[in-house]
Formats: sequence, C-alpha cells, structure tokens
Amino acid sequence: MTERPSAEVSAATAPGGSGASSKVEVLVTGLGATTPLGGDTATTWQAMLEGRSGVKTLTEEWAAEMPVRIAARLAVEPTEVIERVKARRMDRVQQVAVVAAREAWQDAGAPEVDPERLAVVVGSGIGGALTLLGQWDVLREKGPRRVSPLTVPMLMPNGPAAHVGLELGAKAAVRAPVSACATGAEAIAMGLELIRSGKADVVVAGGAEACIHPLPMAGFSAMRAMSTRNDEPERASRPFDKARDGFVLGEGGGMVVLERAEFARARGRSGYAVLAGAGITADGYDIVQPDPSGTGQARAVREALEDGDLTGADIQHVNGHSTSTPAGDMGELKALKAAIGDHPVVTATKSMTGHLLGAAGAVEAIATILAIRDGVVPPTINLEDPDDEVCLDIAANTARKMSITAAINDSFGFGGHNVALAFRSL
Repeated sequence: MTERPSAEVSAATAPGGSGASSKVEVLVTGLGATTPLGGDTATTWQAMLEGRSGVKTLTEEWAAEMPVRIAARLAVEPTEVIERVKARRMDRVQQVAVVAAREAWQDAGAPEVDPERLAVVVGSGIGGALTLLGQWDVLREKGPRRVSPLTVPMLMPNGPAAHVGLELGAKAAVRAPVSACATGAEAIAMGLELIRSGKADVVVAGGAEACIHPLPMAGFSAMRAMSTRNDEPERASRPFDKARDGFVLGEGGGMVVLERAEFARARGRSGYAVLAGAGITADGYDIVQPDPSGTGQARAVREALEDGDLTGADIQHVNGHSTSTPAGDMGELKALKAAIGDHPVVTATKSMTGHLLGAAGAVEAIATILAIRDGVVPPTINLEDPDDEVCLDIAANTARKMSITAAINDSFGFGGHNVALAFRSL
C-alpha cells in the first residue's frame, strides 16, 4: 500500500475495461467472527456493546504452574459447527478460520462468482502451533511412526488460507500474510489490492489465531508482555488505565467479504461500508518494541487516509490496537493525534476480547464497520484511572452513541509492522 498507483487500476486490466484509468470502489458485503465473546458476529458485537469480558481463568492442569493463568478462549468450540471428519484434519486455527469464513460468505449472500475471480487472503500470526507442539510430544514419547501424516498441512502458516480457499473453491489467488499482530488487518489490505488491481471481483479476507498453550504463554510471560492479574481475569485487560500491566492472550477469527462495488450492486448488494483505503508501513526499529516516536504508526494512518481520499477531519472514530501494555498504548495515542488530530473517539475492544494476535486486526475491523453502521462506539472496559498521558477522547466503560461517517482501525505487530484501514459509510 505504500505505492500510491495501487489506488488506481487500469481499466485495461479491470473486468470489461477499455484502457482508461478509474477509481475502484470496494464494499464490505459480509462479516464473520468467532471470538471469546460469541460464536458469530452478532453475538460478539452485542457482547462488545454491553461491555462484557471474554477473559477467564484457565482450568487446564498445565496452567496451575504458569505465572499467567488467564486467557480469552473461544465462546463456542469450532468443532461444534464443523463436520467431525473435516475438523480432525485441521489444526484449531484452521477450524477457526473456516468457521468465520463460512459465516462471512453466507452473510454476503454466497456470491455467485467465477472461481477465477474469487480470492482468499487469510493470515495467522503463529499458525498451527498446537499441532506443531502436540506432534513434537508424540515424536518424543512414541516415536516417528506415530506422528500424524497430516502434521505439516496442519501446522503450516498458510493452512488457514488454504482451507478457506478449498471451502470456497477460490482460484484467483489464495494468499497468507504473516505480520504478527497486524496480520488480520494486512490481509484485508491485501484483499483491497487484489480487487483494485483487477485480479478479483470478490475476496474473503481476515485472520485467525488459536495458540493458548503452555509454550506461547510461557514465552509471552517471560517477556513480561502479559497481565498477571490472575485473580481478576475480567479486569485484567485495561488499555489506557494507569494499572495496566500487559495483554491477555485470546483466540478467535474474523473474516470480511470484499467486493468490487459494481459487482456487488449488480447482484443487489449494498454492503455494510466502503473499505476506502489502507496504509502499511514498517518501523525498522526493534523486533518487539514499537518505535517510541510513533512515526511509523502515524505514517500508516496517514497513508490509509490519503489512499481513501480522506483527511483527519473526516475521522470520527478509531478502534485502536491498544493491547494494554504499559509502553504500547500511549505511543499509539500520540501517533493517532499526530496523524488525525485530537477529535476522534477511540476505543480498545481488546479490553473485552483479549489479544487475538493474528486475528485481532480483522475482528477489530469488523467492530469498526459495525460502529459506522449502528452509530455506536463500543466501550473500553476497565478504564478506571486513565493514564496521565491519555491525550484523546476514550469511550470508557460504556458504549457511546454518535454519528460516524468515517473511521480508522489500526494494528501493529512484533517486527515493526504497522497497518491502518480506513472505512467510510455507504
């Protein structure tokens, strides 16, 4: 998205094009989500508006010895909605991706599209970690002959994208970005590019993650990146609060159906919102710490605005990355203020879902889209004593009704990945 010409598509490469250049409008026509708050988009959204937390105490035996014993597990097990034989051939992250994609596809009305004009972009920050770690245990304890022949397709990072592509029969492209916690948002940005470039008419895009396991939990704990508020799981994720002490690991998936506007309208679909623009930048600073100057994050937001023919003054709302880490939250607010101004109302839905890693950007994009549609900003729960450096208006603890015509969702990831998505009303 750093190359401005991507905002334009030559009609020579677009369906039915004749050589002139034209702006391609991209609509969001379908939403799908499975999260710690609900097994679908409607229940997730309702829980967000009510300010419910999906964070709970882990009851597994292994958790008893961990420094962090809380997480945000899925509200509905994916194996309850996927055929048993099919589910057994998938890692949990792949199951999550398929559940969310099925809902998004049906929500869009199952578009009748030439498979060679249908693409899938689905990413995961970590991939099939449960299969990798589980089969390693099998190898050590029982020997190589007992290792599953499906080990590799179940652990490979492109597995979620591949399974969604197979489900839908997508043949234009099946892509799998991996950019840590910015993955879901980057997948949506790549979907935008695929339609603008003329490669596809319809794209299913999003992210999935499912890695609640002792090893990732121990690794994040060793980094001191996670909240240790074990006795108060519902109050553990508290972005912008003085008492924030880290994020809560969650699992989930979010998918959107993107369509070339002409294609959607031709089949009678107006969609939820317009995906107006996207910005992708990199910090070039540190493998885990964001650049404290916030310049890379601000640049991503500015690129999304410019790409969407918007200005900061057009933006009323931001669904922030806002993980509840001491260092990350305030730097993000400063970057937003620099790129947009001090007028947008900001929320952090990770306070309720936990941090869904590679799925976070996609689920939060869905929340942003529904905020525009319904004219309401979901709350940032557990914000009881705001940090002295909070410099923007935070929707704290209760949902806020307001008119929203344009909004930003931003996502950042280990490695310095910065992604911003700009949405506007229809």
